[in-house]
Amino acid sequence: MTAPLTPPPPPHEPSPQGAAWPPPPGGYLGVADAPRDASYGQDGPGMKTELREAAVVTVVLAVAGALLGVVWKWLAPSVPLVGDVVNGAWVVYLKDTEGEQAIGVDGTFTLLALGFGAVSAAGVFAWRRRGGVPLVVALLVGGLLGSVLAWRLGVWLGPGSDVIAQAKAAGKGVTFPAPLKLGAHGALLAWSFAALLVHLGLTALFGPRDPDPYGQDPTPKDSYGAPLA
Repeated sequence: MTAPLTPPPPPHEPSPQGAAWPPPPGGYLGVADAPRDASYGQDGPGMKTELREAAVVTVVLAVAGALLGVVWKWLAPSVPLVGDVVNGAWVVYLKDTEGEQAIGVDGTFTLLALGFGAVSAAGVFAWRRRGGVPLVVALLVGGLLGSVLAWRLGVWLGPGSDVIAQAKAAGKGVTFPAPLKLGAHGALLAWSFAALLVHLGLTALFGPRDPDPYGQDPTPKDSYGAPLA
């Protein structure tokens, strides 16, 4: 009687690259646990740090609105008015009814706000070279607050709103400047709009890239994980 011709079991094959069994958490894909800063989480700074940075950005942009208001008052064209006496009462009317100075006032504010938005977004990105919802919200809110402050400050620094008193002080038929006025209130959103677009663009082009979660090596390897020659 002969023994059955059963082949012996194959010898135990070692794990790839001498790794122990069972595999450690994360497998044998070569993903190393890099040390992290205690103040930063897996995806960036912690929420408290982001909120503090967003608060700083909001305050700085709101205060910068004062500079926008001063520059707007300085560069905005003057709208000429003329006073006259009709039936014993003072009346005020535009000297040039077809002039475009009023449109120029709104356009000057809009262009300046767009420039301030672009510069503020570039400054925030240079300070923190990354995106994040808190920073974006800070740019939007800070830009809006800065625009409102610039608008009210420019009006306050400009000619007085009592045009009758100015007409009397200037005299009959004498030209005097109209109060600084923002006719298109949608211009208050120009700063925030420009800041949002510029910051998103800079983050997309130059922001940090997320690491490959699998840590794949482009070098071709055999079935045991050894690189092919």
